[in-house]
This record gives sequence, structure tokens and C-alpha cells, in this order.
Amino acid sequence: MWLDTVDQLLRPCLPPVVAAHARLANVRGDRLVFVVDAPVWHAKVRLATRELVDAARSVGLDVAGLSVKTTLQPLRPLPPAARTAPPMSAAGQSQLEAALALLRSDASHEGEDRAEGNRKAGSGQGRKHPTGSASGAS
Repeated sequence: MWLDTVDQLLRPCLPPVVAAHARLANVRGDRLVFVVDAPVWHAKVRLATRELVDAARSVGLDVAGLSVKTTLQPLRPLPPAARTAPPMSAAGQSQLEAALALLRSDASHEGEDRAEGNRKAGSGQGRKHPTGSASGAS
């Protein structure tokens, strides 16, 4: 938790645009370790080294420099997923149900057609018989 506190103390030293994309990840030896979410912010944090080191020293940290790492992970925990789609209207719901019923009826007709084809094939009605002799001699 102290790392979050130090992060909040150092964040005002970064330009607001950069602060949204950077986070203090660690204090390793005499170095501050920042994590950013894109290479462009990596360079911007490096440009603020002097201000960040001075601010860290002013709160009692014995640091001489900083390093910056780039990550693909979110810098802060994401809020719980909120429902993004508005509820469906009654008219939309009824149209969706009608479309689903139509699809189901088409699927059941295809199943019946398939079953009828299988019955014909099983009874020999759907098969073609060779016209030549059974031995295949010429």
C-alpha cells in the first residue's frame, strides 16, 4: 500500500496526459521503476526523470534515477463490467422471438426432410442399381 501512496505523491510531477498512462511499480535499490502502457509514454516519463527523482527525495526516498518498463496489461484494475447494451424494447423483443421461431421451424423442416431421405435410402428407393452384370466383366 505504501507504493500506491508514493505513486499518488509522484503523479503530480508528470504531465496529466502522461500520468494517466504511467504508474510507479517499484522502488528497486536507488531507482524508481515506472510502468507505462505504450512506448510513447516510456519516452515521456524518461523526460520527467529529474522532477520525479526530486519529488521522491522530498518524501524521504533515497533514489538516484528511474527506469521505465512497458506492459500490455492494464495499469490499474478495471472496474467490473457494466452492462453496455441498453435493454431491448418490447417491439425488438417480439421481432427477435419471431425470427427465432422462424429459424427453429426451418431447422425442424430440414430435419424432417433429412429423415425422409434416410428412410428412402434404407428401403432401396433412393439407390441406383448398376445396369451391367454383377461381376463387372466386359
